[in-house]
Amino acid sequence: MTDLIVAPIVLPAIVAALSLLLRRRQRWLAAALGLAGCAMLLLIALALFMRAYDGTILVYALGDWPAPFGIALVLDRLSALMLLLTAILAMVILCHAILTGLDRRGWHFHPLFQFLLVGIDGAFLTGDLFNLFVFFEVLLIASYGLMLHGQGASRLRAGVQYIVINLVGSTLFLIGIGLLYGVTGTLNMAHMAERVATLPPGDRGLAGAGGLLLMVVFALKAALLPLHLWLPRTYASTAPAVAALFAIMTKVGVYSLIRVTVLIFGAGAGPLAWMSARWMLPASLLTVLIAFIGLLSARGLREQAAFGIAGSTGTLLVAVSLFEPRAMAAALYYLPHSTFAGALLFLVADLVARRRADQGDAITVGPRFADIEGISLLYLLAAIALAGMPPLSGFIGKLLILDAVAAHAAAGWIWTTILVTTLIAIIGLARTGSTLFWNSSANGQAARPAVGGVHAAELLPGAAVIVLMAVLVIAAGPATAFADMAATQLFTPQAYIDAVLGQGGGG
Repeated sequence: MTDLIVAPIVLPAIVAALSLLLRRRQRWLAAALGLAGCAMLLLIALALFMRAYDGTILVYALGDWPAPFGIALVLDRLSALMLLLTAILAMVILCHAILTGLDRRGWHFHPLFQFLLVGIDGAFLTGDLFNLFVFFEVLLIASYGLMLHGQGASRLRAGVQYIVINLVGSTLFLIGIGLLYGVTGTLNMAHMAERVATLPPGDRGLAGAGGLLLMVVFALKAALLPLHLWLPRTYASTAPAVAALFAIMTKVGVYSLIRVTVLIFGAGAGPLAWMSARWMLPASLLTVLIAFIGLLSARGLREQAAFGIAGSTGTLLVAVSLFEPRAMAAALYYLPHSTFAGALLFLVADLVARRRADQGDAITVGPRFADIEGISLLYLLAAIALAGMPPLSGFIGKLLILDAVAAHAAAGWIWTTILVTTLIAIIGLARTGSTLFWNSSANGQAARPAVGGVHAAELLPGAAVIVLMAVLVIAAGPATAFADMAATQLFTPQAYIDAVLGQGGGG
């Protein structure tokens, strides 16, 4: 089972290479290979999740070099959860892309899709800071290509902005890693956690500066205010199905914030303990507020979905920023829901845009369009999910967060922000639904034919996301129990450190 840890990285890399060879002559075979690869990745992620469920921490030493000298891949409950979430989302998005023909608008969709999975899964598994940077770069390079897939002037402008911002982030990432390596002499996160705790006073300033630079980079990836401005334009300009996959990329930033803060700058870090918590809570609250105001004022469904992802990620970070086991457990339950809800709204935006030839996803009244009844139901459920209303899992997630923060000194601010922004989200999403579906359905104009043809099977991936959120509700007991166990394991980092530094081989 230990050797299986490397499979979520190696498998999509192999599939990507094979897809690249097949892209021109037999594109249908590349699509079939991609689906098969995602199905295998899902099975592997499920097997690793079940293995980590009992609290076992597995370590794979690449090249049989023991930590801290070699590169270690580490699987615990948190990383297993993120791998499973990525595999599920990838399977749904790839099915949507194939059904809608998005993968046929360029030669390199399937290789880029798989390379993106390499970067995401590697970021969740690595136990080494420099390789976290490497996997960040892999996923970012793949995301550059996917963002530009399908071409378009607005997409190119947003792509340039996205690339520049991430190049700046990568530079800061390297500087932060360099500072930490300079004072600790290691890049292994478990080893660094031990070294940071025993740093002499003269080195703590440099370590703190390096740590804060990393937190800024991770906040940029998670679109935390004031580093969030890139997300709405980027996500709204790319293909909706690609933006739906990008919903997991903000969670890579959240995961990195959690992992590095709790492991390296947690309770054992002495004067450097929890230094990111001092600014994360107010930044998260402002992110939630600004994002949902943006959702209310959005002029298109993709723009609305982009602000929705920023707002739900901000809500997630409100709980994370307390760095307390109970609040973290609530955040870990809400994390998969927020990912599914944001992705679903992008899928609905794509379905609408494909059926409104001239108006696209603009929030304006138009003629009836094909499958309006089914798509309107998907939108209703997506809106309920994103706003956090019953009966879907967002309601449970927000209740868990509100309950977990009740005893905190800033509970009043947190409750007010979450409840007010929930009301703003309801108003904005209800207005959009009324305009796009109710008023358009009552409009007497004849529907204009969609370009390229559409079919009802395109609704199936969105329906699958609804089923996944329903499962989160039905299995809320086991899901919250797992979230509690994952949070408990996270806040007892010595077990992680012992597992990594005590690993003598296995690669």
